[in-house]
Amino acid sequence: MLGIDVGAFCAAVVLFLALPGPGTFMLLSSTGQGGFNGGAAATLGLILGDQVLLWLAVAGVAALLAANPLLFKGLQIAGAAYLGWLGLKMLLARDGDGALPVRVTPGHYLRQGLLITLSNPKAIVFYMAFFPLFIDPARQQGVWTFAFMALLIASITALWCLTLCAGAQALSAYVRAHRRLARTLQRLSGLALLGFGLRLVR
Repeated sequence: MLGIDVGAFCAAVVLFLALPGPGTFMLLSSTGQGGFNGGAAATLGLILGDQVLLWLAVAGVAALLAANPLLFKGLQIAGAAYLGWLGLKMLLARDGDGALPVRVTPGHYLRQGLLITLSNPKAIVFYMAFFPLFIDPARQQGVWTFAFMALLIASITALWCLTLCAGAQALSAYVRAHRRLARTLQRLSGLALLGFGLRLVR
């Protein structure tokens, strides 16, 4: 369809989604604080950020970044700083504090998900390398092929993340009833975000 190997492409997207990343921890944290609606809003933010990055990749931003190493490094540092800030907030939060600022509107979680995704400029280069693996040059239809791939990514991400939110929501009552477990999970999430931030600038 449109010159791509749909089955292999979908399997690869699911595989990458299954690998825990900063977006996963943000999603779980948002669901823990804002319930399923908070997780769903964060999911929308993650999807919007992904769409921005993949279309920037299609537009050739990766080539621009490669030609301007200082710009690319600056984006990496900014992304790492943002992840580090979120991680420190989780690590330093006192008992009863949320891992994120206490503004529990869906728009807040959406913005957090969006910024988490946009904080990783390496994703642009990843998409530039990832897309050609599944495209048949003889049958691809240019922008329509990329649009179809973008739609598949958004749909699979929504299904995966909302399922994850539903599972997190089911466990949230148990976690809230066990303060020590909740604190431990919060600090582990903070350490994970700090780790992703440090890894981003390597």
